[in-house]
Amino acid sequence: MRLSLHYSPCPNDTFIFHALAAGLVRVPGVEFSITLADVERLNGAAARREPDICKVSVAAAAGVLDEYRVLRAGGALGRGVGPVLVTKSCEGLDELDGRRVAIPGRRTTANLIFGLLCRERGIRPELVELVYDEVMPAVASGDCAAGVVIHEGRFTFAEHGLVRLLDLGAWWEKERGLPIPLGCIVMRRSLGPDLARTLDAAIRESLLHARSHPGAGAEYIRAHAQEMDANVIARHIETFVTEASLDIGPEGEAAGLALMAEARRAEGLGDMPVDVFLAAG
Repeated sequence: MRLSLHYSPCPNDTFIFHALAAGLVRVPGVEFSITLADVERLNGAAARREPDICKVSVAAAAGVLDEYRVLRAGGALGRGVGPVLVTKSCEGLDELDGRRVAIPGRRTTANLIFGLLCRERGIRPELVELVYDEVMPAVASGDCAAGVVIHEGRFTFAEHGLVRLLDLGAWWEKERGLPIPLGCIVMRRSLGPDLARTLDAAIRESLLHARSHPGAGAEYIRAHAQEMDANVIARHIETFVTEASLDIGPEGEAAGLALMAEARRAEGLGDMPVDVFLAAG
């Protein structure tokens, strides 16, 4: 069986999936066709029901639950890991009303949380959809009044002459009392629960291999991280690969369901299926 596996070139994903991609961890009877792409491209691919297994934003997962089930391993979830709203000149959120704000994709968790905040504050910015690494340059140039940054942007925005207007992840955590669910791995339901459990275990094993052999995937991670500084790569992995990446756990499930419910409400979708997540064990 040949399955399509899509994930991002970000260090947390390449760290988790290296051993699986390199054949150091194998799934008997399965070969993978691997594609790496920006998170919003992944969200779009899942929305079109293209890949068999795909890393997506949790907000985007909410819209594909008819076709996909969320696996327990491989995701990004935690506290202090969320998106950040940055600016060059604005002093408060109210100044964003009617102004251009760069977002890293409409289906991203980051944009969903920013939208919830805007609704609460009664502000209506003009959203400018960009690839995530184009957000900070757009703000630094003055093309946008502010921007929602994700991934390594959380650590590097000051290098672009920007300041933090608000930590959106911290806002979610305070409002909901839950960790912030950023990304997850979804797998086509038609492949069945047995294969899903096998795949889930393989992703977990791939992550454990990366932790036990930290140098094994270094070249693979660095090659896909492009211009990212080695220290930023290390910090990125440390921040976004958490214990929840091994298993989402009960609190992670609660956080994921809360955020997906918001996403489905925003899209006018109905109730979620009862089996959103692969069953534990």
